[in-house]
Amino acid sequence: MIIAYTADTPNGIKLPITLEELGLEYRIVRVALGAGEQKTPEFLALNPNGRIPVLVDTDGPLGEEALFESGAILWDLSERYPGLMPSDPAERLRALQWLMLQVAGVGPMFGQAGWFLRSAPQRVDFAVERYVGEARRLAGVLEGRLRAASWLAGSTFTVADIAHFGWIRSASYADVNLADFPALADWQVRIAARPAVQRGLAKIAAT
Repeated sequence: MIIAYTADTPNGIKLPITLEELGLEYRIVRVALGAGEQKTPEFLALNPNGRIPVLVDTDGPLGEEALFESGAILWDLSERYPGLMPSDPAERLRALQWLMLQVAGVGPMFGQAGWFLRSAPQRVDFAVERYVGEARRLAGVLEGRLRAASWLAGSTFTVADIAHFGWIRSASYADVNLADFPALADWQVRIAARPAVQRGLAKIAAT
């Protein structure tokens, strides 16, 4: 049995999209972030860092133990279930490096840019310039890659694309205008058109 503890956020949508792309049966437990449910003792027993998503896959190596951190979750699922990790060794490494760029760079920078733009109790110009600048720079890195290849790993759609999709789909949150990055914008449209992606988004939105 697979249980996805998640919510409708750029990080949260990674898990249902991945599960849909892999054709796996799963159940969503929606975590009420606005109510602080991710900080309750019950949730912290699943993920002591108090963040979504969290995966419980009783058929996996951890059994009933929860797996947290989206990069680890996507890596695990794509290694154990065929479809989202290339068999070619070079493309596999490329998928992993772009996945790591998302969890270490794009997610944190886009998230901080949005927070300082929209949620900070007072505007801090240095922080806004720093994080928005980094978000735009990283969008440029992705733009360069997608001008050279159809997908981040190369010729194959992988978990690296899924990992980035939620943040690029919400790029305006970080004051990134996709009109400035046409290859990235086209990639985002192609992913959004995938039936499994649409099913995953619909399922989390309806939960």
